[in-house]
Amino acid sequence: MRKIVFHINSLEQGGAERVITNLAHQFAAEGYEVYIATEWYAENEFQIDKSITRVHVGLNKEEESRGRFAKLRIRGQRLRAFIKKVKPDVVVAFCHKANYRAITAALGTGIPVIVSVRTDPVGHYDHWDDKFQIPLLFPRAAGCVFQTEGQRDFFPEKVRKKSRIILNPLNDKYLDVPEPEKRVKEVVQSGRIVDFKNQLMLIRAFDRVHKKHPDYVLKIYGGDSGDGTREQLEELIAERNAGEYVFLMGASDSLEKVLVNASVFAFSSDWEGLPNALLEAMALGLPVVATDCPCGGPRTVMQDGVNGLLVPIKDEEALADGICRLIENPDLAEQLGRKARDICKIANGKAVFEQWQDYIESVCK
Repeated sequence: MRKIVFHINSLEQGGAERVITNLAHQFAAEGYEVYIATEWYAENEFQIDKSITRVHVGLNKEEESRGRFAKLRIRGQRLRAFIKKVKPDVVVAFCHKANYRAITAALGTGIPVIVSVRTDPVGHYDHWDDKFQIPLLFPRAAGCVFQTEGQRDFFPEKVRKKSRIILNPLNDKYLDVPEPEKRVKEVVQSGRIVDFKNQLMLIRAFDRVHKKHPDYVLKIYGGDSGDGTREQLEELIAERNAGEYVFLMGASDSLEKVLVNASVFAFSSDWEGLPNALLEAMALGLPVVATDCPCGGPRTVMQDGVNGLLVPIKDEEALADGICRLIENPDLAEQLGRKARDICKIANGKAVFEQWQDYIESVCK
């Protein structure tokens, strides 16, 4: 029986954490011995079942007050001690600091490490310390998983050569959802309320749409990230007197039910990795208009005019025009939505798990 250690900062509900949680359960169901090593416990986390062992390898309360370099050293030592104790066949790390930490902790142990980049490297892997950590550490990883070609091409050739591009897996509840008999006059978005998703631009764009189509409303589903964006959205809604047609719906555990009847799914991010919300909307057969944001997440799964509409980032007018085009051309909208459902063939949980399993097994040989 193979042993796998997944390493990530926490299991707080987010895209990377969702993928690790899903993969951990799938590998456990296949008979693997699975561990998830995290740095801290968050308030709103994904739950794991008893077949998976979760281990805290982060700081204790007393250590939280130490200096930056002392904390880095303690974290690395604790993860290294855990890896040496468990002796897994492979360590799979997700996200920026966890990637560096896992590679460093496994040095000299003979245990292969696969790192995974889950966001746009520009702005996240180009700080002064990344400029020496990437060439020093990433080539020492046994492999690297990217979501898009844009992510992959940011990194050195040595890293690219031993990498794979693997999409995020869809939750089963988004598969095979029946088409609605009739669409409601709603434009929707789902995802955290956070600055880089640019929901401010979405509201301004929809204000233009509403002037042409006053019977349509905008509903934004998603929890508050706490970065102040929700307050800015509320101020903009009040400023535009848009309270009767723009709604902040909060988080929902039943998006497959509340989104499926909408007329348009509007994706407005300035940057992303590979957004789960976009994949889910496509799986539901929603007509999608999306910003063509770096590092190429939407473009990885969408062809403009084939299974959705792509528009430039930070272009309020283009986003509004795209929404109006889908509202005003329902036959086109349905055609794009039906084609978007094809994402289920390549991003269903089984297909994605098999790609991960194949890659991990190839690294462990």
